[in-house]
Amino acid sequence: MEKPTSTSHKMLFLNTLAFTICFAVWMFNGVTVTFLVDNGAYDWDSVQIGWLLGIPVLTGSLFRLPLGIMTDKFGGKWVFGGLLLISAVPMFLLQYVDSFLGFALCSFGYGLTGAGFAVGIGYTSVWYNKEWQGRALGIFGAGNAGAALTTLFAPTILENLTNNGADIENWRTLPVIYAAILVLMAVIFLVFATNKKPSAQRTMKKLMQPLKSIRVWRFGLYYFLVFGCFVAFSQWLVPYYVNVYYLPLVTAGILAAAFSFPSGVIRALGGWMSDKWGARKVMYWVLGSSLVISFLLIFPKMEIYSPGNGIMAKQAGEVTHVSEDRIVAGGVEYPLIAKDETNFDEVEGDFVFPKKETWQEPVVQVGQQVEKKELLAGGETKIFFEANVWVFTFLVIILGSIWGVGKAAVYKHIPEYFPEEVGVVGGMVGVLGGLGGFFCPIIFGYLLNGSGLWTSAWMFTLILSAICLWWMHRTIQKMMHKEQPDLMRQIEAKEEK
Repeated sequence: MEKPTSTSHKMLFLNTLAFTICFAVWMFNGVTVTFLVDNGAYDWDSVQIGWLLGIPVLTGSLFRLPLGIMTDKFGGKWVFGGLLLISAVPMFLLQYVDSFLGFALCSFGYGLTGAGFAVGIGYTSVWYNKEWQGRALGIFGAGNAGAALTTLFAPTILENLTNNGADIENWRTLPVIYAAILVLMAVIFLVFATNKKPSAQRTMKKLMQPLKSIRVWRFGLYYFLVFGCFVAFSQWLVPYYVNVYYLPLVTAGILAAAFSFPSGVIRALGGWMSDKWGARKVMYWVLGSSLVISFLLIFPKMEIYSPGNGIMAKQAGEVTHVSEDRIVAGGVEYPLIAKDETNFDEVEGDFVFPKKETWQEPVVQVGQQVEKKELLAGGETKIFFEANVWVFTFLVIILGSIWGVGKAAVYKHIPEYFPEEVGVVGGMVGVLGGLGGFFCPIIFGYLLNGSGLWTSAWMFTLILSAICLWWMHRTIQKMMHKEQPDLMRQIEAKEEK
């Protein structure tokens, strides 16, 4: 294939724009469901909320593979245009539902927008040669920023439509707006897009052949983390901020958008980095960073009470005085550290590191006989950790950006290993990543119910990051042993010395 043409860049623009709209629709439930529950429209618990956040992601995941295959066979113009029009129907019908089941069924319908990723990946790749595919697919993937559009603007729109929740039924106008945007995008796409199919047309059996490779499933696990968890937290962070930091919905939406937007935009940078340094090196950095930051995020806002340094009698005798600040026993006076009764929640100014308070409480009474080394006052220690909201936000923005780079790096692998099956393999990897977006909010809901800790979600990403890093490193070691066994033995011998 020759250098990219103006038509190639036009199609990249249209694909990216359509995918941005699709992703904004795909994340619709994160803001809307949180708003409806917080304003008392529906009494859904954390598990039901997790299901409603996950159901659209499930649809988008399940249909990625078949739509990726259809894109390879028929070209992206009609597949993408049809997807936008079909998704607009259940989104429009959402205005009429009034139950968990109705909301779930409509969510399953407009969740089809999530499959637009597989269509766009296959449709974009046919317009660019190998040297450009990392950059082109990275730019296309920046459409993930559509999540930020919903988390940034939807809360304000809902507040205005419902008069800050006073006229809650007016929320039903929002799905009509989203449906109209889908139809408009479909018309633009069908009018201006140029259809193109891969040069080599293959049978269904040949198209499915790459799915037998373990490499596809390994890429899928990476994508489960960097894309699936990104999708999950794009929605989960809204109720997270509301419940953990008691922030208004609009503020929570803005901070959640701060997580989503850089991750989407930086994906283009991830494509360039993968072209320049190689996807494998980039993935090492991504998985290692994900491991470290997830660890830093697992510590919740908490108060811990623990036994501290007490006071023991230096000699036997009778206790003659007991007060909050001192004890006299056997003629010896023992000063006590009085309890300060500090309410750390009311301390002015944000603080990053844990704060500590210690005091001592008498365990003896006046007239009591004590032996030498008997405990006179027990020590108490209170440790308070605020889990500072600004430090938390900074870390999640960095993590989201790192995952954005990782998304591009994963898809840089695909045209290198499967140049003629980008749609199918990209669709399958997208399915596995999308399933992460489906299962993770549900897992987060069950973890929250079981542990009572909102930070249990970060414990999950910590474990998943460790598994991905271990599997990738183990695979690379096996490849090096196979291709250069003598070199590996020399390296291992030096390490042992």
